[in-house]
Amino acid sequence: MSDKLLYSLARPFLFSLDAEAAHNLTLPALRRAAALGLTGAIPRPKKDVRTVMGIAFPNPVGLAAGLDKDGAYIDGLAALGFGSIEIGTVTPRAQPGNPMPRMFRLPAANAIINRMGFNNGGVDAFVKNVQASKFYQNKEGVLGLNIGKNADTPIERAVDDYLHCLQKVYPYASYVTINISSPNTKNLRQLQGASELDTLLSNLKETQRRLADQHKRYVPVALKIAPDIDSEQVKTIADALLRHKMDAVIATNTTITRDAVKGLPHAEETGGLSGAPVFKLSNDVIRALKSELGTALPIIGVGGILSGQDAQAKIDAGASLVQLYTGLIYRGPALIRECAAALRKSV
Repeated sequence: MSDKLLYSLARPFLFSLDAEAAHNLTLPALRRAAALGLTGAIPRPKKDVRTVMGIAFPNPVGLAAGLDKDGAYIDGLAALGFGSIEIGTVTPRAQPGNPMPRMFRLPAANAIINRMGFNNGGVDAFVKNVQASKFYQNKEGVLGLNIGKNADTPIERAVDDYLHCLQKVYPYASYVTINISSPNTKNLRQLQGASELDTLLSNLKETQRRLADQHKRYVPVALKIAPDIDSEQVKTIADALLRHKMDAVIATNTTITRDAVKGLPHAEETGGLSGAPVFKLSNDVIRALKSELGTALPIIGVGGILSGQDAQAKIDAGASLVQLYTGLIYRGPALIRECAAALRKSV
């Protein structure tokens, strides 16, 4: 039985459950299947190496952060054929996140609203999970580690949280992502402002240089930004990325806008909206970033990819790689191969 057919049969049951309950059922099942060797029959995309940030990605379709916040399911996710896996967001200390319910499907819009709030077991547990994975032990592929700040850390001290996490995850990452764009941690997006961003990036770059010397290995650092920014904010961010010689930018996170889902059940829930409604917003930001950055800095495109055509649109807008999240919920793992096949034609 193909994974596409299997997912089409499983989806009605999963969608009958609360969104977070379905998430908590599916990922452990995938991990068990991988441990038992039952995922070997899943078809993988053909090799299509793209070198970005000095890293050879086996194919240009990656997993976006958020699906596996603690790095507990790396091996199961690796079996699906991603060109890279990004896990997190992780924070220095464990935290429960926001009260439940905090994740809502909007099937009519191929969308999800979440206000998870960086629920995770803390960076020390996160690193142990990474170390325990066969994917890491056998150096099987590209692993991005996504870091953030604790909810109760004052925004004025956010830099300390990022530096703490960077030092902890650096030895185990193919690259590190700095998440300053989640709408579910109070005031976090303030860090996208000019002076705050300048301070953050300056400190991160200095620490990255020190860690590179210490570990005799340079690990690229990418910045993940929001779709809810105007052209002036794009220019400010692009300028900061170039001045501080950052390695990449990931565009974009979820949106706080609701124009595309007005009137739908759950549309007024607070949190970040992902899926089809963020597709154009993220593409607009990618296009604007590309205009400012040119070829000086690679862009990883995320947001609303539900088909191979959508993945191609991200590349056409200026992205070098793409990442999936919500599309997997609606389309299943066959989407990975569909996007990889579509992008092979673009080279």
